Amino acid sequence: MKKRAAALCGAAAVVAGMITSIPADASAGSATAPRTTQTAKLTWKKCATSDYPTLQCASVKVPLDHSHPGGRKITLALSRVPHTAAKSQGPLLVNPGGPGGSGLTLAGFVASSLPKSVAAQYDVIGFDPRGVGKSEPALDCKPGHFAPVRPDSVPATPALEKANVERAKAFATACGKKYASLLPYIDTVNAVRDMDSIRGALGAKKINYFGYSYGTYLGAVYAKLYPQRVRRLVLDSIVDPVGVWYDDNLGQDYAFDDRQKAFLAWIAKHNAIYKLGTDPAKVEAKWYAMRAALAKKPAQKKVGASELEDTFIPGGYYNGYWPYLAQAFSDYANGKKSDSLVQAYEDFGAVDASGDNGYSVYTAVQCRDASWPRDWNQWRKDNWAVYEKAPFMAWNNAWYNAPCAFWPTRSLRPVDISNKSLPPVLLFQATDDAATPYQGGVTVHRKLRGSSLVVEQGGGNHGITLSGNACLDKYLTAYLTEGKVPHGSGEADAVCKKLPDPEPLKAKVASSSSRGSTLHGLLGFRG
Repeated sequence: MKKRAAALCGAAAVVAGMITSIPADASAGSATAPRTTQTAKLTWKKCATSDYPTLQCASVKVPLDHSHPGGRKITLALSRVPHTAAKSQGPLLVNPGGPGGSGLTLAGFVASSLPKSVAAQYDVIGFDPRGVGKSEPALDCKPGHFAPVRPDSVPATPALEKANVERAKAFATACGKKYASLLPYIDTVNAVRDMDSIRGALGAKKINYFGYSYGTYLGAVYAKLYPQRVRRLVLDSIVDPVGVWYDDNLGQDYAFDDRQKAFLAWIAKHNAIYKLGTDPAKVEAKWYAMRAALAKKPAQKKVGASELEDTFIPGGYYNGYWPYLAQAFSDYANGKKSDSLVQAYEDFGAVDASGDNGYSVYTAVQCRDASWPRDWNQWRKDNWAVYEKAPFMAWNNAWYNAPCAFWPTRSLRPVDISNKSLPPVLLFQATDDAATPYQGGVTVHRKLRGSSLVVEQGGGNHGITLSGNACLDKYLTAYLTEGKVPHGSGEADAVCKKLPDPEPLKAKVASSSSRGSTLHGLLGFRG
């Protein structure tokens, strides 16, 4: 839930239907579809931006508790780029992940990035899930939770561990006090019920869905509860549903450490520019030396050790950020110049009010969706074990999720997304994705009978379609146009080559970087 890098992304921000009811135990993972009742239709108004001039906005009221549709209502914010073709293929709901990501601008991005002939056939629908962004009420548990300078994430002393634990406890306590009536209803299953309310408000019997990152889990759960209402389903950069959520986060740590090593090897390859050495291991040693120095003396009283990690973690999501991060690293390591490092922190690591909101929803959903260890000794044991092998993000990620150890609401059971009742489903996964490691794509491919998996071989970015890879987009376009999916005999049904790694800033930047940066600015980080 990081602050977007506006200079890189260039995406301008933008500022009812069926009521669903489902038995109370469905929150704990029941796949029984709720009954529905009709409510008012949507009223669309112009909310165009310079980037997306045809964007429209609306809102829909849904029950806070779908098992009591006559009770308290909340409001969901929606966006739309309407179809222009004579014949429509219906609504295409899009979600950027998170949980906690706003989807309003993503509708404009998807509609403008697809071939015009394909986008013209769909009403591309964005939405802010409950608690997010323009939806009301929007969560903000503890403003300034990520204000610099935070304690060093690596709890090398009892005092550091205590300070970080107390921060996590304070966040969970603040959320519980501020949103006691909301937190029991902020979870994936309730977000899925909301999606079906949106479907009803649109007057559609079925929806098409396109989700990135956590949005893949959201889409898979929707398909589980409402298989008869799924027309087409695209999942890009796929959450492993078996590890929701504690194990998935531990698994990320190893993958992000590998991705950081790939970044440092890229720096070594471009030693003529960055002058940090040609041996990746020695470049890595310099990075950790920078971290140690910032732990003692934060740059401009803003970037300490934890903030440095926040700044470089986004490079694991998208290699288009590597040239900016490498320059900041080089400037500091070679001359203790901190301006570009602080700027990189502001662009990639700093959390603004939108980020506070996103993080609040992230924790609310993940802590509610599944059980987490309540004994801090288990967290200590597991994360030190990870740190020994993959130190780059281990403890930073642990503290990011640590409020779940103290969360004030009871946890639910994860949904088994296994499904034999769907039309063909199209899956996309990069082999070296750190945020949602490759195994997640393989697992979901196995669990969704009849699905097709398209793999970007050697790719490490998170969110790979509509980012400049023509091979991947060819399969996406064929599916959205005619419902066609590839069929192969191996683990993957089709394989595409990865895009080339970026060039340093002083060299020519690859032509795909602009669209990729825009997408990854919308997807954000941690989701």
